[in-house]
Amino acid sequence: MNDLKYIKSYLQDVKKIADKCAQDQIAEIGEVIKLLFNAWLSGKWVFIIGNGGSASTASHFVADLMKTVTEKPGDKGIKAMALVDNIPLNSALVNDWGWSSVFEEPLRTYWEPGSLVIAISVHGGSGKDKAGAWSQNLLKAMQFAKDNGGKAIGFAGFDGGAMKEMAYTCIVVPAESTPLVESFHVVLHHLIVFRLKEKIKEYLQKGEVK
Repeated sequence: MNDLKYIKSYLQDVKKIADKCAQDQIAEIGEVIKLLFNAWLSGKWVFIIGNGGSASTASHFVADLMKTVTEKPGDKGIKAMALVDNIPLNSALVNDWGWSSVFEEPLRTYWEPGSLVIAISVHGGSGKDKAGAWSQNLLKAMQFAKDNGGKAIGFAGFDGGAMKEMAYTCIVVPAESTPLVESFHVVLHHLIVFRLKEKIKEYLQKGEVK
């Protein structure tokens, strides 16, 4: 396959995934918007986690929830934190207690009942590599949220893995391709953030929820 054929094929796959998301994932996307809007209203924490490329999506998502949803300086964003961002803390936890606890342990300090955990994983915790089963640190953090008066939200791909079964709601990108799933997680987080921006603006103007 030459470059032009590869580009055309990839972009055709993008269109198919977008169409399928529009058909099959509307309810899940809407539920995530609702949960995040309620977190904004009530001032609850939103903790976002991921490994690898999904770690950068977690950081990006938090930046958008805190800043992009607002109209101007002084407005209140969503109280969000990417647990991937504290490198000294993460490296200390990994060195002393292992990678599987790197997200669960900070939650024990920051946690407030009613908080949300958003876990982002291409395979949703299924599959393994040289270090063992994938994304077990995400699954432990999701279980912590469920056990302590919060909700766990999943962003996955492939068949959704264990994350789909554990999450209060889980958006599963209908693709079996790591680059496509990771890309669509960003597309979806932007969709969610910019709808939240509109929803918050409408609420502040009218004092009502739609």
